[in-house]
Amino acid sequence: MNLNEQFEQFRQSPTVAMGDRISALKASGKKIIGLQQGDPDFKTSQAVIDVACKALQEGLTHYGPSRGRPDLLSAIASKLTRDEGVSYDPASEIIVTHGGIHAYFSAMQSILNPGDEVLIPDPTWATHVNLAMMLRAEVTRVPAPVEDGFIPSFDSWARAVSPKTRAIVLNYPSNPTGIVPSREYLQKLQDFAKEHDLWVITDEVYDSLYFEEKPTSLAAIEGAKERTLIIQSLSKTYAMTGWRVGFLAAPKSVIENAVKAGQNSITCVAPFIQKAAAFALTDPGVQQETAKMREAYARRRALVMKLSAELESERVRVTPPQGAFYCFLDLRALKMNDVEMCERILEEKSVGLVPGSAFGEQGEGFIRMSIAASDEEVEMGFRKIVEWAEEQ
Repeated sequence: MNLNEQFEQFRQSPTVAMGDRISALKASGKKIIGLQQGDPDFKTSQAVIDVACKALQEGLTHYGPSRGRPDLLSAIASKLTRDEGVSYDPASEIIVTHGGIHAYFSAMQSILNPGDEVLIPDPTWATHVNLAMMLRAEVTRVPAPVEDGFIPSFDSWARAVSPKTRAIVLNYPSNPTGIVPSREYLQKLQDFAKEHDLWVITDEVYDSLYFEEKPTSLAAIEGAKERTLIIQSLSKTYAMTGWRVGFLAAPKSVIENAVKAGQNSITCVAPFIQKAAAFALTDPGVQQETAKMREAYARRRALVMKLSAELESERVRVTPPQGAFYCFLDLRALKMNDVEMCERILEEKSVGLVPGSAFGEQGEGFIRMSIAASDEEVEMGFRKIVEWAEEQ
């Protein structure tokens, strides 16, 4: 019998593949420094866990509204006003989703028809591309090379756009680069999107994990909200990756489509999880825990930059990330395939990493190193990477 042929185009997630490989090595007794993970190394707040357990005991175990529980929708609207300075109607402009991936899929599903074109920067998280292809959209990668600060130039956007283009995808702070565009850049992008009548999907799941100035949401730019679809989740900011809860904030017409899709697929996000999520978004104590996470990542980022300066390697260069919890290391001087580099560093130095080419052609020769690990593991891992590079 036949299968859906489009799935032949997709590879296993490189992060998952490396994680599986490391788990097997650890099971065999080998000690590995796992710097491949995209999962916070912090526990979910105990206060959030307590709220979820109480909600279970109180019977929040049945279906809930497809759009989301009113308390969580209101909490999300308050968060967007508090953190982004943008007002959303909780009753008509927000939907609760099964994490950020589902929010992104719902956004694309709500606005795209088969054959529509989507412009996606290169490098970026592979799932951005794969989900668009699953919906039979045509994907055009827009180069964002390191020489341009990993942000597409407007000449590149202009060359990529066509009459078939329906949407642009942004992700900032970026996975894998940690780069954040300026407010001035976002204003120009809004003007570009308006000129070409484009939707803009902004994946902002790392929005609270920043090291310098807080990133500006595109929706906060004057005139942009009406064409902006915000993707967020509690996974990274609140160390709740396994809870699978996020949201899509967008114009009412988009949300109505997303609600119809949800009613005919996932039905709803578990109500007891929604109860806990509403608490996480509004409790001052939980916000303080997020601030401590941000401080820890900033400390580790500073540690990597300090080590980079001390070791003075011409073979391992670091572009300082402005957010998220990754460093995108430039090893192009080795003139070696980045997949091979990651394989050899794992085998020879016992450090798990993700090849940059997993994020697009502009990532070739780079490797993504996570700083979602202890200070000691980050330092030891980075030293081993430089040591390996200098041995080549």
